[in-house]
Amino acid sequence: MGAKRRRGRPVNGVLVIDKPQGMTSNEAVQKAKHLFGAQKVGHTGNLDPLATGVLPLCFGEATKFSQYLLASDKRYWSRIKLGVATDSGDADGKVLSRCSAAAIGRADLEAALTCFRGPIKQVPSMFSAIKHQGQPLYKLARQGIEVEREARDAFIHSNQLTAFDGDEFELEVHCSKGTYLRTIAADLGEKLGCGAHVTALRRRQAGPYDERDLVTFAELERVRLQEGGSLDPLLLPLSSAVREWPEVRLSKDTAYYLRQGQPVLNAHAPTKGWVRLAEAVGDEARFFGVGEVLDDGRIAPRRLVKVG
Repeated sequence: MGAKRRRGRPVNGVLVIDKPQGMTSNEAVQKAKHLFGAQKVGHTGNLDPLATGVLPLCFGEATKFSQYLLASDKRYWSRIKLGVATDSGDADGKVLSRCSAAAIGRADLEAALTCFRGPIKQVPSMFSAIKHQGQPLYKLARQGIEVEREARDAFIHSNQLTAFDGDEFELEVHCSKGTYLRTIAADLGEKLGCGAHVTALRRRQAGPYDERDLVTFAELERVRLQEGGSLDPLLLPLSSAVREWPEVRLSKDTAYYLRQGQPVLNAHAPTKGWVRLAEAVGDEARFFGVGEVLDDGRIAPRRLVKVG
């Protein structure tokens, strides 16, 4: 039997969707896939249903760069309520305890926040998407099952208190991949002795993408239904996934050898690290993948694409 034919059309690029509250990341993927009629779409890291904001969706060849977006830093805005602890660490969870937070002032909160900067350890919530023996933890939690979880490393570049009003405050956080804001809220509440949980959460940035890149589902629907136009112009190019990396522009001949899997030398390449590969076509540069500078100075191909 022949290979199963994939439904949809080939679409390549990145869509930075403004995920609405109440929608799962997978639901966002499926909705975007349907609207574009695309063959292949994937997201670059779960956002909780409670959360809104920056969710980069990779179409087609862009999925080759999902791993770099997953590993990138993130920025969040959150609203946290003191005095109430929930089993999920957010407002969707079951209340575990209530305690007055009237005695906690801004200075107390600022002092506690210093313990959540730099390298930290977090025990993931049972309501996270981390898998245990092939099952996401949140599915086990919904069945009333709790399993032991190991603490994981995270790094908080900054956390800034931007508003404080009685038992609620707002926090801006710049953090590494795999950081759970609701775990920060729960741990902070425990440190303050009153409990706490996230009531609102918005991702402002994921790697190279921020709120300036956002497209809403309402906008997609409007373009598709009211204007009858193509949605493809709303996609960002494949190269945008690594647009912060240094670019190495190569001649047609040199690019050919890279495409054959052979490392090449380039006088203008950085001495180490990852680079964005571009083939010189006249006065333009056509993106065709990413490479890594080896110890001997040559550039080795790592992930190449079929289109620019």
